[in-house]
Amino acid sequence: MLRATKDRPLATTVTGSLPRPHWFSDNLAARPFSVAMGTLRFREQYTDALAVYVKDQERAGLDILVDGDARFDNDVAGRSWFGYVTERLNGVGEQDLRNQPLASNRDKRPGDILFEVMETRLPPTVTGPVSRGHLEYARLWKTAQRLTDRPLKFGAISAQLLEALMSNRYYSDRRELVMDLSASLNEEYHELADAGCPIVQLEEPCLHETIGIVDDPVMTADFYVEAFNREVAGLRAKTETWCHTCWGSPAAQRVEHEHHGYGPSLPYFDRLDVDVLTFETADNRGADLAEIGRVIGKGKKIAIGVVSHRELQVERPEQVAALIREALKHIEPERLILSTDCGFGRQGMSRLHAFFKMVAIVRGTNIVRRELGLPEASIPAADPRFALMAADT
Repeated sequence: MLRATKDRPLATTVTGSLPRPHWFSDNLAARPFSVAMGTLRFREQYTDALAVYVKDQERAGLDILVDGDARFDNDVAGRSWFGYVTERLNGVGEQDLRNQPLASNRDKRPGDILFEVMETRLPPTVTGPVSRGHLEYARLWKTAQRLTDRPLKFGAISAQLLEALMSNRYYSDRRELVMDLSASLNEEYHELADAGCPIVQLEEPCLHETIGIVDDPVMTADFYVEAFNREVAGLRAKTETWCHTCWGSPAAQRVEHEHHGYGPSLPYFDRLDVDVLTFETADNRGADLAEIGRVIGKGKKIAIGVVSHRELQVERPEQVAALIREALKHIEPERLILSTDCGFGRQGMSRLHAFFKMVAIVRGTNIVRRELGLPEASIPAADPRFALMAADT
């Protein structure tokens, strides 16, 4: 059920992760969040980082904010995206030091940046039946939401992608592991929704990166749809539910060398029990927009990336506006949300680049809002009254 984006045509947001301030040097290091917040150094650094993330997004004029994935450790190319969860689930043990190749490491060789990144992804070992453990998503969200009146979205890795990154020594059936993970995370999401979180975002079901790429007779597209819908079961009655997709972000890289399109996976995405689907569209300059608009049903909103997380060149507002206009040929403004292709914080760019890309999203959206007669967002960062030097006339 739409809440945060209800009656908000052309709402703006970002995916989730933001570059970590250099002074945020402490890590959770597998501790429960509540335990770490009892130490002065971590509590001060963590809450200060959240304040920076929130204020930067407000200065940029975004409608929907994120916590920047501040809970993740300062590691190689975002390992904590899955490590935060696996380190806190019951039934999951130490990392497998045999350094087995991961599913996302296919066709990578020494000399490839992703080979070195994936060498750090020592897969955690499943040693028993999995259950929730101490994820504390609700407490993480509350710590950030109390800093702002704007809706703050909370995102986390999906159960099915977690399974693909694990070394399974307990379950005889991969599907059973996925379903147990899905049920465990569903409990966590419900606690998060019950706490008042306005948007819960599940990240990366294994659909677009398998359909037409990997032929697996066991982990089929139909099964992944079933598993995803088990993971989000009942959530839409409590909170706005999003599904994020992209083509990879570790160290700002695509996981696949070859460019792929969303086309074959779109009918399966349309079957997901969510309010909003997000797609990477800036990096390929909107190549999939017509098909996305044609296949995804009217009951879902569509968030598109209008700035890339892989390029340091900050997009011009006019460039953002042009991509939005192209999207509007296929998607009604009431259904369209403007975002980033993926997160900025996977060892990809500086805070300076990320900030001005956020500003570009809102400046470009304001151009189109003006053309459509919609209210424009205030952008304090672009207000000439607060500039330290006179702007060009």
